[in-house]
Amino acid sequence: MQIRQESAGDAQSIGEVHAAAFSVTDNPEATPPEVGLVDLLRASPAWIPALSLVAIENEQIIGHVVCTRAHVDEVPVLGLGPIGISVVRQNHGVGTTLMRAVISAADERGEPLIGLLGSTSYYSRFGFVPSSQMGISPPDPSWGDHFQILRLVVYREDIRGRFQYAKPFELV
Repeated sequence: MQIRQESAGDAQSIGEVHAAAFSVTDNPEATPPEVGLVDLLRASPAWIPALSLVAIENEQIIGHVVCTRAHVDEVPVLGLGPIGISVVRQNHGVGTTLMRAVISAADERGEPLIGLLGSTSYYSRFGFVPSSQMGISPPDPSWGDHFQILRLVVYREDIRGRFQYAKPFELV
């Protein structure tokens, strides 16, 4: 498996991965919102090309993760998501490899933290903790401990306040 930055021509394959990964069993024909979200993010000023990564196997995209510009109050930070893995490759380490790669890339860029909404048992393995432990409130208070933060190397203790994802997250 190879991890690389998204390149021109990858959008359709990335959309297909997210469509399959997030399909709803009671309505498999419906397009999951994550597909449109990635397209909206890609077209927004929040898009950071270096943080849109794909996993490649046998010359096919089998996974995708993206971090985009977010804010805690006025401080620029990152919002992670979506992350999608081809259904046949789930539970084979693809997601873990993509997460480690995007975290490393964010650290190399000098970003202070990454926020995400997700499983506390899954994301804690990467060092994510509930945002409330860091003085950061989620965009939606009902998310509780599922909204999590990962401190990166240049994290500062004074980063406190409300987390705000990029605008396209509000549209889906």
